[in-house]
Amino acid sequence: MRVLAGLILAGSLSASALGGSLPLTQAHAALQAGEADKALALLNPLAQPGGTAEAFNLKCRVEYSLEQWDRAAGDCEQAVKLDGQNSDDHLWLGRALGERASRASFLSAYSLAKRVRGEFEEAVRLNPRNNDALADLGEFYYSAPGAVGGGIDKAEGVAAQLEKIDPAQGHELRGHIAEQRKDYGTAEREFKQAVAVSAHPAALWITLAGFYRSRERWTEMETAVRSGESAAEREKRAGVALYNGAALLIRTNRDPARAVKMLESYLAGNAKSEQAPAFVAHTWLARLKLQLGDAPAAGRERDAALALAREYKPAQELKH
Repeated sequence: MRVLAGLILAGSLSASALGGSLPLTQAHAALQAGEADKALALLNPLAQPGGTAEAFNLKCRVEYSLEQWDRAAGDCEQAVKLDGQNSDDHLWLGRALGERASRASFLSAYSLAKRVRGEFEEAVRLNPRNNDALADLGEFYYSAPGAVGGGIDKAEGVAAQLEKIDPAQGHELRGHIAEQRKDYGTAEREFKQAVAVSAHPAALWITLAGFYRSRERWTEMETAVRSGESAAEREKRAGVALYNGAALLIRTNRDPARAVKMLESYLAGNAKSEQAPAFVAHTWLARLKLQLGDAPAAGRERDAALALAREYKPAQELKH
């Protein structure tokens, strides 16, 4: 689903929000730090029959970060069964089902897509001010066919609701809607307006860079990535912008040295989050180091990734 989805940032959940459980609080902290193995070790005894919705939700999110979509969907579904009135539980189940749908056969994807829509709609119904749920629902509406409940008009309605809560995210969603309409001039204006009105624009610079990538405007893409990198240096919780900016450079095979610098800055900083798993950053660094001819450094990055998440397949598959 949304690569730049606004997930819960490190430290944003209190112990009381996690049922006052120290193991759950520790597991949440481990998830934000990218310590998947540590988080699972804490959660596996808790996400059992008789366990809480919070434990199953956290376990789902760790599995989501590991790209274990079936496991994630199963645990998020259990969280919803235990607490059907929690907006975030429905949001995460929708995300996990969405990843399953993107890899399923046509018939299975059709059925799953309708479930994704239902979960996002329920998340918004339960908490109309859940901006993450609104953003994901808006993305579903503008990208999904009408046969499964998608529709540009529906997305525009969500954008109007979202901009009342978070104007920057509202402009971002309107930019994506304009892209879907192939109205690229409006899309660019909306993404730029999102940057202009945001108090924390680093991530939105990367959204604008992603737009330039889709239009093959490479120089402007790289300029926007650099602007996001500069903004991230001034924002306390903008580490994910470094991660996503590096991802854009990697996927377009441009400026690998800058991508290395951005990932290393992210890993060295204090703004890690589940939105940008540290073990994935180490895996990307390993590939970049190989590309730059530094095999020993690549090996160290691979080992660092596996030390955090031994089940992460892309790290397992890297050359020794």
